[in-house]
Amino acid sequence: MHLVLARLPAAPAGTRGISLFLVPKFLVNADGSLGARNDLRCGGIEHKMGIHGSPTCTMIFGDDGGATGYLIGEENRGLACMFTMMNNARLSVGLQGVGVAERATQTAIAFAHERRQGRAPGASGEAMSPIVEHPDVRRMLLTMKATTSAARALCYMTAQALDVAHRGGTPEARRAGLERARLLTPVAKAYATDIANEVASLGVQVHGGMGFIEETGAAQLMRDARIAGIYEGTNGIQAIDLVQRKLTLSGGAAFKAELAAMWAVIAGLQEQEDLRFGTMPRRLSEAVEALAGASETLLVQLAEEPAAALASATPYLRLFALARGGTALASLAMAENSESGTWLTQARFFAENCACAAPSLASTIVDSASCILAADAALAV
Repeated sequence: MHLVLARLPAAPAGTRGISLFLVPKFLVNADGSLGARNDLRCGGIEHKMGIHGSPTCTMIFGDDGGATGYLIGEENRGLACMFTMMNNARLSVGLQGVGVAERATQTAIAFAHERRQGRAPGASGEAMSPIVEHPDVRRMLLTMKATTSAARALCYMTAQALDVAHRGGTPEARRAGLERARLLTPVAKAYATDIANEVASLGVQVHGGMGFIEETGAAQLMRDARIAGIYEGTNGIQAIDLVQRKLTLSGGAAFKAELAAMWAVIAGLQEQEDLRFGTMPRRLSEAVEALAGASETLLVQLAEEPAAALASATPYLRLFALARGGTALASLAMAENSESGTWLTQARFFAENCACAAPSLASTIVDSASCILAADAALAV
């Protein structure tokens, strides 16, 4: 069966005139048995960049007089139904990004332990070193691992908020859970799928020339990851949604609650005074401070010059993800009991190598909108 968006006769113009129909492959007889084939067919399989295991095709309806479809919901309300589906799918797509990034990370780490090239600093003997011992390869692998973990944490926080929205003990708790889920969903979807692309690309780099050869599988992950930032609402749309709709939820109460949770993590880091944290408390404090300041700027722009706010939406979403993902990893590091310090390593690396970009992103949000909006000459055909 196919869910089809189409227009009824005399429907209003534009998106307000779209209805949703259920169009079965076979019509159903009165007794419930399958009847004649409906008037629809596949016109051809698309040749896609990736996810070849999921065919995408052009559908053709009405070669022999017209396909039969059944209206779902109200007339001219099909687009609202479609967005219900897309909103529910966005967290799943974020987790798709996490899954691809995790596989790319595991594959790259395994390869780095096997592949030998050159001699790492401090290596003894004449034998070549596994590339995992080379500092720059370690940097790439830690980037892959830490950013994937931050993306996973954002998705899990969103899922937890959705659970509270559905199963919270009081109406107030359910309402707060729903608003938190609405705030975090665009961040989780966009950041996790952007990270999938970045991590898959780094995976190819770790493999070197072999990453460009199909037999390693690194290239397939890079191709498969590319769609995730596009479907169920492009990541640019997620950023606009975050700035235009989610930042102002309940007068900004949902954002303020999330910001308070981040500050609480930083307070916990500062109280512990653990030298193993390195500069993590300071870097995360700078990131959250940058997020707070950029948010105030965007709220002013939304009221006075909305186009400027939209021009800064994508760097703002990345800034939000760095601050929230970094504080989430810090929470895991503080709760860790393992002597190996796996979460501590990832949290510190993320703070000192990724979240440290937050102040620069805040500067971009404050300063760059006018340049973008005045770029007609540079973008002329």
